[in-house]
Amino acid sequence: MSFRPLLLASAASLLALPSAALSRPAAPEPAAAPAMTADAALKQLFADSDEAMLRRNPLAALFRGDLRYADHLGDMISDAYFDAERAAGEDDLRRLAAIDRSRLTPTDQIAYDVFKWQTETNLKGLTPEMLALTVVRPLDHFYGIQTLYPDLASGTGAAPFKTVADYENNLKRHREFIVYLDRAIARFREGMKTGVVQPKLVVRNMIEQFDVQLKQGVEGSTFYQPVTQFPATIPAADQARLRAEYAAMIRDGIFPAYARMRDFLKNEYLPAARDSVGLSGMPGGDRLYAYLIEQNTTLPMTAAEVHTLGLQEVARITREMEAVKRQVGFKGDLKAFFAFLRSDPRFKPKSKEELRDGYIAIGKRVDTAIPSQFSVIPKTPLVIRPVPEYKEKTEAGGSYEQGTPDGSRPGVFYYNGYDLPSRYKWDMETLYLHEAVPGHHFQISLAQENADLPAFMRFGGNTAFVEGWALYAESLWKELGMETDPYQRMGGLSDEMLRAMRLVVDSGIHSMGWTRDQSIQYMLDNSPMSPTDATAEVERYIAIPGQALAYKIGQLTIRKERTAAEKALGARFDPRRFHDQVLNTGALPMTVLESKIDAWVKAGGK
Repeated sequence: MSFRPLLLASAASLLALPSAALSRPAAPEPAAAPAMTADAALKQLFADSDEAMLRRNPLAALFRGDLRYADHLGDMISDAYFDAERAAGEDDLRRLAAIDRSRLTPTDQIAYDVFKWQTETNLKGLTPEMLALTVVRPLDHFYGIQTLYPDLASGTGAAPFKTVADYENNLKRHREFIVYLDRAIARFREGMKTGVVQPKLVVRNMIEQFDVQLKQGVEGSTFYQPVTQFPATIPAADQARLRAEYAAMIRDGIFPAYARMRDFLKNEYLPAARDSVGLSGMPGGDRLYAYLIEQNTTLPMTAAEVHTLGLQEVARITREMEAVKRQVGFKGDLKAFFAFLRSDPRFKPKSKEELRDGYIAIGKRVDTAIPSQFSVIPKTPLVIRPVPEYKEKTEAGGSYEQGTPDGSRPGVFYYNGYDLPSRYKWDMETLYLHEAVPGHHFQISLAQENADLPAFMRFGGNTAFVEGWALYAESLWKELGMETDPYQRMGGLSDEMLRAMRLVVDSGIHSMGWTRDQSIQYMLDNSPMSPTDATAEVERYIAIPGQALAYKIGQLTIRKERTAAEKALGARFDPRRFHDQVLNTGALPMTVLESKIDAWVKAGGK
């Protein structure tokens, strides 16, 4: 959508006035209001843009703990929604261009640059050409709304269930969820006409997800859980009414919508879905993948450059794995060592409870060492929970869900207990560092808790920074007293290898014609991952192209900046100050982070 420059808009408004108004004698002009400073104008733009975004995207507000729009799920799928998003971005850039960046404070210059990069990148994804490749594939098995919404509505997710109004708002969101699912079928049909469709593999996984949730039954459904445990403050009569309304909504609304979607996917969409798993096998896929690389890495890299970097990192980490193999005295080659790590009973947890208790113990050990590396600690608490059973088969080994800035909802580290024989104790320490402390929990919570940042920097961000920081956090294992056991060190290297292999495999699948089985075998050949995890990883890359590239690119950038700072500052380098500089302005694009750290080093690293 085009937009009209401010001058033309003013002229049009003038021409629309009645002729009598034009001939009326001029009234004395009121005293001019003081001109806004550049910093004030920037803050006003950020505030206006954020408030408008929350109205268009009520779930974003809900995840922050802002309940003003909690009775809505949001549209997120119609042409009108995308038109509004595009118009908002264009208007934001127009207002931003009117602000003189050179008159801003250094911190606000960073905010200016982040906002500009973020808005321009979003607009690239909102062009009609790009939307024709994305919105017609509205669901996948990894980020589809059928995987996200049940958590939200479960009573243990982001949505609160403290008052009668909270419970009724959930019912209202359910109605919009049903509408969303039916609109998604229409979007899928649009893609069928143009040949822009999901791979058959992704479709089969989605069909299984809908089947699993339907088999829960009404009272066993995740959606029914909030009415199985009411707060004592809710009257008994309301409890009885809400139980009946929830059961009716699930039975007569959600489950029929699920059945419609499952049957459509099975009977109409699956036969039209593509056999290829990479974007290069889809019309316009190469163009989409180029955009996804830029969006996820925040750098102007090509698929070939990503692939080459991945191969170099795989080779480097392989040498470190060989050293650990020699350290433990294992006789045999590296592939045999991987097989030993996968199969020896000493490395396998006996229960989900053992996993939980192990992560709790790791957390306590990490907490004692944190003050040596971090001077600012999140106030938001952290809890540890298993991945819900209905989606654990296709989930990663661990994940993180953010809490609220006021601490009323904790951050959650989810560990996956599906197929226990495929889970290993040797990767628990590195997984905790990544997902919990000082990884995602620190980075996301510290940004949210910093009320001096504009909202888009407190609550937004980019994958390269968010995941790059979490992978960098794994590299602090020595400083935090982790991986003293060589097998835990092997777990750390295995996780770093995973992120390096992602560069190779993601680019291989989506730009070089790699198959699913070829990709799984590459991961098994170069790491001690289980076949279950390797399969879930590869099918994740197939479902959400490009996202997996962000981890290693972000980590390498942060580590490069630290190495340069250590060299330049020498004995003056303080890791606590460096970490504060990296984290205290939210998730920055890599180019902006590099400029910020370079300026900090030139100022003496204080």
